Formats: sequence, C-alpha cells, structure tokens
Amino acid sequence: MAAPRTTPRKFLGRMSLPERNFVAEALRAETVGGVLLLIAAIAALLWANTPIRESYETVSHFHFGPSALGLHLSVEHWAADGLLAVFFFVAGIELKRELVAGDLRDPKAALLPVAAAICGMAVPAAVYLATNVSGGGSLEGWAVPTATDIAFALAVLAVIGTSLPSALRAFLLTLAVVDDLFAILIIAVFFTESINFPALAGAIVGLGVFWFLLRKGIRGWYVYVPLALVIWALMYNSGIHATIAGVAMGLMLRCHRVEGEEHSPGEHIEHLVRPVSAGLAVPLFALFSAGVSISGGAIGEVFTRPETLGVVLGLVVGKAVGIFGGTWLTARFTRASLSDDLEWADVAAVSTLAGIGFTVSLLIGELAFAGNRSLTDETKAAVLIGSLIAAVLATALLKIRNAKYRAMCEAEDRDEDRDGIPDIYEQGNPAYHLRMAEIYDRKAAEHRRLAEVAGGAGEGNDGPA
Repeated sequence: MAAPRTTPRKFLGRMSLPERNFVAEALRAETVGGVLLLIAAIAALLWANTPIRESYETVSHFHFGPSALGLHLSVEHWAADGLLAVFFFVAGIELKRELVAGDLRDPKAALLPVAAAICGMAVPAAVYLATNVSGGGSLEGWAVPTATDIAFALAVLAVIGTSLPSALRAFLLTLAVVDDLFAILIIAVFFTESINFPALAGAIVGLGVFWFLLRKGIRGWYVYVPLALVIWALMYNSGIHATIAGVAMGLMLRCHRVEGEEHSPGEHIEHLVRPVSAGLAVPLFALFSAGVSISGGAIGEVFTRPETLGVVLGLVVGKAVGIFGGTWLTARFTRASLSDDLEWADVAAVSTLAGIGFTVSLLIGELAFAGNRSLTDETKAAVLIGSLIAAVLATALLKIRNAKYRAMCEAEDRDEDRDGIPDIYEQGNPAYHLRMAEIYDRKAAEHRRLAEVAGGAGEGNDGPA
C-alpha cells in the first residue's frame, strides 16, 4: 500500500484566522509602543547632546530605594533592572502562548522561526568575534548585536507606512519571541558573575508559591503584585539579572483556553500589562539608556574601534545574512517552501529589518562592559548607528515591494459578504459561495431596477407635454 502523500508546508504561508487576528492585535500594540520608544530615544539623544546634558547625568545617576534590601539603585539601574522586568514578563507570556497555541506548538512550523532566530544570533556573534580577533579588540561584547527589537522594527514600519502581509508580520513577531528567549538565556548564563545562593533560593521559593497560587485559581492583583515584587528583589540580590524573574513568572501563566473562557489568564494579563510595558517601561528604559554623547569624532571611532565596528557589522550584515541564510537553508533542506504570494526579496527585507537591535542590545552592552563607562557609551552609540543603518536599508527594500504588499493586504482583508470573516478564509466553504451568489443577485436586481427607472423617466421626458 502506497504511503499517503503529504503536502509540503508553505514557508510564510497563510495563517489560521484566529492566529492572524491575534498577531494583528499584538502588532498594533507593539507598533504604538515602538513609536513611543523611538520618541524616547530621540529625546534621550537630544537631552544628552545639548547644553543641559549635565542634568541628564544628574537624573540618570540619582539613587533612591531601600539600602537595607540592597535596592538603593540609580534611576538608570531601576529602568534597566526594574522596568525591563515588566517587558520580559510580557515576553514570557508571548513565548508561552506561542508554545501552547501559536506556531511554536507545531515542530514543523516552529522549525522555520527557530532556525532563523538561531542563525540570526549566531552569525552576528561570529561577525563581531571575527572583527575583534582580527582587530585586537575585546571579545566580551559578542552578544550585543545578537538581539532584535521587535517594537522598534514595527515602529519603522509604522513610520514608512508599509503594510506587511500577515504571514511576514507573523514571522517577524515569532522570530522576535524566539530571539528574546535566546537573549534571556544569554543574559542568565553569560552575565552572571557571582550568585548569592540564599537570595536565589528565596526567589525560587517565591516562584513556587506564585505557581501554586496560579494552579489553585487564586485571583487578585493584591496577591500577585506584592509577591512579584518580592521575587524580583530576591532575584536581583541573587546576582542573576532581575529580568529573569519576569520571564519565569510570564511562562507560568496558563495561555490556553478552557471551556467557557473567552480569554485565557495569560491573554487577559498580557492585555492589561502590555500597555504598561510598551507605553511606560520600555520608553523610560530607552530614555535613560540611549542618551550618549554623539559627535563627529565619536561617530568616527565607532567605525574604527573593533568593538564598536563589530557591533555595527553584526547588526547590519550579520543579522541580514544570518536570518536570510537560516530561512533559505530551512526551505532548501526541509519540506518547507516559500508561499506563492511572496518572493525571497521579501525575506531579505524582513531579515534586514531584524538588524534593528535596541532595547536588549543596549542592556547587553551595559552588562558586557560594566566596568568601562567609556566603552559602554561607545557601544550604545554603535547600537544606535547600526540600528539606524539597518532601518534605512530595510525601508528602501520595503518601499520597493510596498505596492505588492498593499495589494496583498487588500486581498487578505476583503469581506464582500460583510460577515466579519475575510473572504480568503471562506473560499472553500459552500455557504460562502451561496452568500456571494445572493449578494451578486441583489446587486444585479438593483442595477436592473435603476435601469428601468432611468428608462421610464426618459420615456416620460420624450412624450407629449
């Protein structure tokens, strides 16, 4: 008996309607947050490069918090260690949702973004290492160009007015989620110098209590918010970066729906917390991290110093080559194939767009060169310049394809029968064809009636007075 034939999976093919709707809603929120992030970054640069730049340093280095708890931190550290925990909490929920309800639940579908993300992190790291080995620079910043900032990338899309097809948008979002996961692992494994085991044990116990309360169905923000703050403080004092606590709590939330639920707890909490993350936490982090002094000499040093040149080349060249190469190799050596509506130029544009590494790249830059303030600032400048170059190149590539994108999006959103479901998802449904036939019959009847009215009026005008 012959084995049944299986249809090769289309690479970047059409998503299911629920997945498409979720991605569209998530991208709208990320786009708004990205615009705020862009505004905050510009404000930081202006603040740090004007006559009032001393006030920027004063505010950034102002310390507050309880010293007895080891939390007497500067504003800059509160933004990086505290506010970014909210960002990574949302990232943890997104990852959990992708694992249980999104593309990552299917190993065949997950292979594409996972392979692209791995190559999109490995190649930039290799570019950085090659640049610094040949130039005699420090190898400590190898992880800086490995991250992709999805909010900033989508902000660029919002600014240039490009409407990506849903498949490409989903690929970009899933790629960023996987990218965030590996960035979290990099921070946890490579940037933990010493561990305070009693504090770490306390954080683990707190996470256990958090998990237990969730499984028992205990509700109430007044229970979870204080507990989350305790877990975060213990994780910070343990020596492991405090953002790991946010990810761990996000992964514990249930993100699948049970009978009678309109939204899972994870979806509900993400809906509540995402505006805080995108509208407050990440922009404030950018405001107190992106404020570096930029002059002609400083820009020149970015392209002559091996550490900073490695960051720029990693973001601009490494990301594009890594993601495009990973997706091409996956399509070449697996059963995946490119969607008929898309071309490899589209994959190249998205791969270049992923070279915008901002939030996590700035954070890793601070961790990698923590003892060298000058090199930390130069690395931040390199991240900004590399991200700007990647944005400009991606804008050019996307503009070339923009007319086709617009036509594809119009086709995806067309709803002739006005039932709230795009026609493209109903074309194989007999009920859809019956509704469409009724619509066309009504339109034809309306046209005939208008023609008869016009004809009758014409006869009346031509008759005797």
